[in-house]
Amino acid sequence: MRVLSGIQPSGTLHLGNYFAMMKRMIDYQKEHELFCFIVNYHALTSVFDADRLAQGTIDAICDFIALGIDPEKATFYVQSDVPEVTELTWILSNVTPMGLLERAHSYKDKLARGLPANHGLFAYPVLMAADILLYGAHRVPVGKDQKQHLEITRDIALRFNNTYGETFILPEPDIAEDVALVPGIDGQKMSKSYGNTIDIFADDSELKKSVMSIVTDATPIEEPKDPDRCTLFAIYSLFLDEEGKKELRQRYERPGLKYVSVKKELLKTIREFFEPYREKRQALIEDADYIRDIMKYGADKARSVARDYLEKTRDRVGVHYQQKLSKR
Repeated sequence: MRVLSGIQPSGTLHLGNYFAMMKRMIDYQKEHELFCFIVNYHALTSVFDADRLAQGTIDAICDFIALGIDPEKATFYVQSDVPEVTELTWILSNVTPMGLLERAHSYKDKLARGLPANHGLFAYPVLMAADILLYGAHRVPVGKDQKQHLEITRDIALRFNNTYGETFILPEPDIAEDVALVPGIDGQKMSKSYGNTIDIFADDSELKKSVMSIVTDATPIEEPKDPDRCTLFAIYSLFLDEEGKKELRQRYERPGLKYVSVKKELLKTIREFFEPYREKRQALIEDADYIRDIMKYGADKARSVARDYLEKTRDRVGVHYQQKLSKR
């Protein structure tokens, strides 16, 4: 089975990125054919600083490799290194109804948060569809907030197949319910857009500030706490096995729990969990030749698959007019 997913290089890596997507990708490469990529074209909808985007792409590459992506096991690449995706985006645009894009929740949400209403933001789901269909992905791990985009991808693929004949595989969403929405320090979904993240490679002072800022309720120490309504509990649980979660829940349900004590435990846990990855990441950042070589290797692997799907698509829509000439 072929699994595909990507991440935007639009900011520093946080716990939501890791648990909702990156950790799952690292696990998938052990058993499935994994396509994992840095979606820097998508990032153009929100990042308008060239140096920031370029550096963010390099940082994301180093993050993934440091955390466990193996370029030999997975097809790991940068979106812009595979030009076939932009041609397929244009072809798919011609079978994508305006109404389908107008109903996209993500577009409406971003407009409500003040992002400019440009075509890139509006047509974002078409580029996402091209990313997925270009490689014949069977399964796409997504968060609940991206589920509609995958449904749009399936709809676009169906419309193309109905118009031109069976061409694209219809991908299935893969949503891990336990980490579908990782909460930020304010209780909303953890997102760079909301400024509520806990960055995993932050320095000690920044990490401490973020963890100690996690919102909690005003329940007195001498009273039991409700773990199911607690953001701190939800974040700490990401690092715990079932037995650990059970023990933490029992502490919440007994009188005497101090939120500040749990925050200090969480801070120590985060530091220790990511420290080995931090050292490996720093070594990668200092080895530009390795990064350059490994991403060229990944792009070559990705393009070998992308070309086959694009050629089949071009033939379906009639762009290969030379074939018509050769039959005369």
